Amino acid sequence: MTERVGTEPSIFTRILRGEIPSEIVLQTDDVFVIRDIAPQAPIHLLVIPKADEYADVVELAAGDPKLLASMVEVARVAASQAGAADFRLIFNTGVGAGQTVFHVHAHVLATRFGGLAEATMAGGLPDGEEA
Repeated sequence: MTERVGTEPSIFTRILRGEIPSEIVLQTDDVFVIRDIAPQAPIHLLVIPKADEYADVVELAAGDPKLLASMVEVARVAASQAGAADFRLIFNTGVGAGQTVFHVHAHVLATRFGGLAEATMAGGLPDGEEA
């Protein structure tokens, strides 16, 4: 298991408890979705399990694959509700990959009109990826 920094609840746990204001745009019994406060795309949502025992997606996949599947389904619904048929689902795993909150969460990134296909027509995808 990844070592957590400190024993304080994560910012996501504090949002869920109502200690930090944030608009929950979608929630199920086990997952909630908020908008990222520093969006990297026109649609940038965070899909977060309500349980906080998993620091990253590797721990989640090993410990509760059903919850991971639920996160993916909620991401699809949230993207659709935001107007995106196509989207990226990104899990940062570890400090070296840019993870700053060690309460597993997924980033949903999309445009409103056509998702990544629009980026391809506009001259390519981020990070040198090819369609």
